[in-house]
Amino acid sequence: MVMAVARTGGELLADALIGHGADTVTCVPGESFLPFLDAAWDRRDRLRILAFRHEGGAAYAAEADGKLTGRPGVCFVGRGPGAAQAAVGVHTAFQDSTPMVLLIGQVDRPNRGREAFQEVDLRQMFTPLAKRVEEIDSAARLPEAVARAFAAARGGRPGPVVLIFPEDVLAEKVKAEDVGPLPIALPHPGPCRMDALVEMLGKAKRPLAVVGGGGWCREAGELMEKFAEAWRIPVAAAFRRQDIIDNQSPVYAGELGFSVAPSLAKRVRDADLLLAVGTRLGEIDTSGYTLVHSPNPTQNLVHVFPEAEEIGRVYHPGLAIVAAMLPFARRVAALAPPQDCAWADWTEAVREDHLANRVPSPCPGPLDMGKVMAELEKHLSDNAIICTGAGNYTGWPQRFHRFRRYGTQLAPANGSMGYGLPAALAAKVRHPERMVVAFAGDGCFLMTAQELATAKLHGLCPIVIVVDNGMYGTIRMHQEASHPGRSLATDLANPDFAALARSYGAWAATVERTEDFAPALQQALEAGRLALLHLKLDPEAITTRTTLSAIRDRQRP
Repeated sequence: MVMAVARTGGELLADALIGHGADTVTCVPGESFLPFLDAAWDRRDRLRILAFRHEGGAAYAAEADGKLTGRPGVCFVGRGPGAAQAAVGVHTAFQDSTPMVLLIGQVDRPNRGREAFQEVDLRQMFTPLAKRVEEIDSAARLPEAVARAFAAARGGRPGPVVLIFPEDVLAEKVKAEDVGPLPIALPHPGPCRMDALVEMLGKAKRPLAVVGGGGWCREAGELMEKFAEAWRIPVAAAFRRQDIIDNQSPVYAGELGFSVAPSLAKRVRDADLLLAVGTRLGEIDTSGYTLVHSPNPTQNLVHVFPEAEEIGRVYHPGLAIVAAMLPFARRVAALAPPQDCAWADWTEAVREDHLANRVPSPCPGPLDMGKVMAELEKHLSDNAIICTGAGNYTGWPQRFHRFRRYGTQLAPANGSMGYGLPAALAAKVRHPERMVVAFAGDGCFLMTAQELATAKLHGLCPIVIVVDNGMYGTIRMHQEASHPGRSLATDLANPDFAALARSYGAWAATVERTEDFAPALQQALEAGRLALLHLKLDPEAITTRTTLSAIRDRQRP
């Protein structure tokens, strides 16, 4: 519709975001987009602005919102330093296949190219990180650029789009036509491809499905689960994609990732047919491309992916199916299963492997993380949202928590530290009624701990669990494996995390013994406000499977 009243670029942008379904914008405010903030003031009943303390935290929260909703999460940052610090969220969205739109203020058009204050060539900077980067040179063209951005973020393989706005464009007043959402063309699997899949399954004796990547929704996950259960095909989750199907399903096989069970790794190698749906089968999912060899897998590979360009880039599949997750799941769930399942014993054995993997080994030190997770599981509802960043501490929730519903796992597949707390805040904004738990290591937490102030400002109340072993644990583990006894730069000097949290108005406690965790958790649940549990873990408890000394001793002559 052509608007009779002239609007500033900031007003056009705010109206465009609302028109494309955005209701929340995370940001660290900058002078380069004041006209937008002024426009948002008049639309604050429809567009919520959440101010964060660091652009990285704001970008993480927008990425997490994209994961939760399937719609592009939106973040706005200033030029130069702000854009540089938000880049970590864009990289996360790219590798995680999450729809996201990053908006960046820029220097005025007449000053471009002079290295004006905080000027950076943002198009060049973000081109390797995003699906699309566009700088808007005229306020009149702004609505169409936003429409392209939202369509690109959701279409094909979902991902981040960056839009750049010179400050004078946002201040410019013009009459411009609004542009509504563009239709998203989702690729559907053809009948011949589905017939070929059925034929390949008919010849299999040890099939295994792997689900992951972006573009999923609850319906797609449930239909994929329905197909797998009807056909009795075991399903493994790609790295940090454990909420696609119910972990209590008799076909769920566990997670492929840093904490992969050795038994599951062997099952992947032994499979004669691998049905990869949505996942790229990246480095982490394949244990460094060893579980699935590139370019020619030993398994007969069926690769289902929403973009043709990805299929065949790393692996040569026996069958390529270009399809989005929901269309494929609808088609595959409608397939009639065989009357006699040739691989029933295989599937049962894979499931038994997974159940055995859920039994924790004794944890060194006075605080046993296996027992901590068992206690936490008693209090988590099926729709509780579990958020993690990156580090060995994530192995405990990834191995021992049962994800029951889609949209309950927020974790960066790109292994980016500091993600858990901002993601938890995004989850509480989107679902204030649900329980949200953010796990963080001591190294991970201090990368975004200042967002406790954001929680206080906006009244957001997740439970934060800081697992403190006094070091960058993942790097120390690799150091000891490669250079035993020669650790350097991995020790940490930490604050009193509980006291730090209390200074932000949170309820907080330090837990050093297993028996103290249950009462502390109960108090955190009853606090009715932001809560933090500081768990002091023995450095020997380096992973869910081994100790630091065992890793060191294996490498010594």
